[in-house]
Amino acid sequence: MTKNRFVLAFGGLLVFFVTGHVWAAFEGGDPEAGQAKSALCAGCHGADGNSAVADFPRLAGQYEGYIVKQLRDFQKGIRTNNDTMAGMAATVATVQDAKDIAAYFSRQKMAKKPIAPVDKKLAAKGEKLFKEGNPRTGVYGCINCHGPRGKGRAKDISQFPVIGGQHRDYIIKQLKDFKEGKRTNDPGGMMADIAKRLTEDEMKAVAEYLAAQLP
Repeated sequence: MTKNRFVLAFGGLLVFFVTGHVWAAFEGGDPEAGQAKSALCAGCHGADGNSAVADFPRLAGQYEGYIVKQLRDFQKGIRTNNDTMAGMAATVATVQDAKDIAAYFSRQKMAKKPIAPVDKKLAAKGEKLFKEGNPRTGVYGCINCHGPRGKGRAKDISQFPVIGGQHRDYIIKQLKDFKEGKRTNDPGGMMADIAKRLTEDEMKAVAEYLAAQLP
């Protein structure tokens, strides 16, 4: 294992042990109450969390704790890479409201088809990067944090979100924002460190692969 890969692996464990209990505090919402409270979210993310536009992420099946954390980060100005979302997050009055909304979306089923055709050749390159990383440039394999096919590791490790099946364009934008310092709310700065080592072609490839990982 290279020095960079060791540092990232150790960092991931440290983030898990130090922040796991914090993320757990973002769970425990009421999905039935959340359905009604999510009405404003539906305009961008879809009534069932399956957005029809690549700029807006799918929320269906996402970890409850992760959704709440992102809402809270937008509210606090910790996450600043989407002005529209910052404004929408401000309308979520309480932490319990955020938990309820997150509980509803987390229990929805992700759509079975991508909204854009998949380039299978590019996706194959992305799969290799996702699983193996790039030892030459110190890129850690995404699978180590996000699990097989990007479907996450476990509900109680929600700091590493479900990204398999997410929209290609959304993934690319987030990677670029991490790389350029426009998004800085990743645990321990892990995603920023990885994104800075990715080329634009690598971002496109791994995003293509992940966009195809639907049920």
